[in-house]
Amino acid sequence: MSDPYQILGVTRSATAAEIKSAYRKLAKKYHPDLNQGGNKGIEQKFKDITAAYDLISDPAKRARYDRGEIDEQGQERGFAPRGGTRYGARSSSGNGGGSPFGFSGAMGMDDILSEFFRSTRQGGGAQASEEKGADVAYTITVPFVEACLGGTKRLTLDNKKTIDVTIPAGTEDGHKLRLRGLGHAGVGGAGAAIIEIKVAPHPFFRREGKALHLDVPISLPEALLGEKVTIPTLDGSVAVRVHKGANTGSVMRLKGKGIPNPKGEAGDMFATLKVMLPEDADADLAMMIEKWAKKKAYNPRKKLGWA
Repeated sequence: MSDPYQILGVTRSATAAEIKSAYRKLAKKYHPDLNQGGNKGIEQKFKDITAAYDLISDPAKRARYDRGEIDEQGQERGFAPRGGTRYGARSSSGNGGGSPFGFSGAMGMDDILSEFFRSTRQGGGAQASEEKGADVAYTITVPFVEACLGGTKRLTLDNKKTIDVTIPAGTEDGHKLRLRGLGHAGVGGAGAAIIEIKVAPHPFFRREGKALHLDVPISLPEALLGEKVTIPTLDGSVAVRVHKGANTGSVMRLKGKGIPNPKGEAGDMFATLKVMLPEDADADLAMMIEKWAKKKAYNPRKKLGWA
């Protein structure tokens, strides 16, 4: 690694705040999460930037580097060059002598060990101690059937990157997905993309947990005589038989035709019958019902105790 000040683009008199600001800008530009093309040059650039920041963001390391006591990798310049004391070191006597081991009086063995253990405790330097980037919230709307059966939805992130979001089978309205590493870039890594899923209502299906409900209008003859009718389900239409004498409120259960979960286990579907008179009922039908009612009059509210 070359001069850390040059790598970060700051002067040797830069303040700690200026160094940190410069590092953040470069880290965002060269962070691996934003450069996923496998460019080794960019990866090395990010490593050099992080190493430079680790060195001169630490006041003690920076002071020692400026005095020439450690090199760009933070390694000790342990022994003096031929013909005198090592570069930048001052002897304890002030006459350029130094210790027989080549260390200055200002930097004894205890200092070296203390610096070593302090660096080890940091475990990765500034990047490990800094906070990650912020999470970013997104909202996507998914059709009812797609939310029930699962699928994919394309989403464009704030950084203009496009991803395909997997919608798990059985997804409910308000469900949130957390995709790590797709939020804003930060010193300690990128945050997450938090995706809230809104499920669009369906014109006739409704759900309660894993149960799927459907109101099925049937005609008067279908109710009286019992006939097959075709009804929709999540994965296509099926034919079911209405029992003779069916009333509004009668429920037919279709096993396994409800809401599936990610494992493929589905609930049941409940079809509630609703007997419907024709909108254009003619006089013949009215006369027939009137004639029948005179002989077979009945009160459907009697069981309820109503007058």
